[in-house]
Formats: sequence, C-alpha cells, structure tokens
Amino acid sequence: MKIKNIVVVLVSLFTIGSLTAQITPTPIQKNEEIAPADKDGGPVMEFESMEVQYGVIDQHSDPLRKISFTNTGDEPLVIKNCKGSCGCTVPIWPKEPIMPGESADIEIRYATNRLGKINKTVKITTNEGSKPHVLKVLGEVLPSEDKESVPTTEPTMLGGGQGGK
Repeated sequence: MKIKNIVVVLVSLFTIGSLTAQITPTPIQKNEEIAPADKDGGPVMEFESMEVQYGVIDQHSDPLRKISFTNTGDEPLVIKNCKGSCGCTVPIWPKEPIMPGESADIEIRYATNRLGKINKTVKITTNEGSKPHVLKVLGEVLPSEDKESVPTTEPTMLGGGQGGK
C-alpha cells in the first residue's frame, strides 16, 4: 500500500512540474519577443530592400547579387552569421564590425544551374538582439536559348533512334 501511495505522489509531482515548465516562459523566450528596434541604443541594421531579386534569367547566368545595408544605430554592428535556406543559396558577409553610419554589402550566390522558380531565404543573425533578419531571394531560371532542351537521337543498329521499335 505504501509503495502505491509513493508512486501516485511521485507521478503527481512529475505531472505538475511538467505542466508548470511548459507554461512559464524561459528567459530566451522573453528576449525573443523584443524586436531589435524596441531597445534603446545599440546597432540597427537597415536594408535598402528585404528582397534579393534575380528576375527571369537564363540557366548558368551570373550567380552573384549584392544587397546593401546601413548601421543606423549608435554602436558597432556585428554580423554573427548568415545562412541560406538551402545549399543552393550561399551568402558572404563582412566579418568586421560595421560602425554607426557606415554601409556594407552582403553577397548572395544562387546556383543558377537549377531550373525553375527561385524562392529562398537568407537568415542574418547580428548583435542587435535575438530576432534575425530574413531576406527573400526571388526569381526564375529558364533554360538557355542557345542550347537545345531535348537531345536529338541518332539512329541505332536496333532501329530508327527509338530504342529498337
């Protein structure tokens, strides 16, 4: 009987503890609610545009685009990390601090050997706060016009180029 009561008490305490842990926000969650612009002072990263436009381009076109930003804050801006949403979108960012009032560029390379719509993102983490900036990478890659999209078939010994039919 005593063991059964102890087990019931332990299970009850564990359940109450689990529920309380889910309801109470952690310090990280509290910080994430604060947007970088909501705090007083510090660095502020402002972009000309939040979209990197490739437009409609031919396959194997120039993969490089640049997007400019300015530190409009009152402290140096440090880009901690930039990450594309997949391996086909690769950002290169300045590693040195961007001083207040200074501008810089982030280079974005997209794998233009891939055909189809471009709808990717680049997430930028800085020393502004815990909320990253997210750039949209948009466009479309079409097959090059100077190359045929379907290879021609040559007649074979088996038949007229149709696999022996």
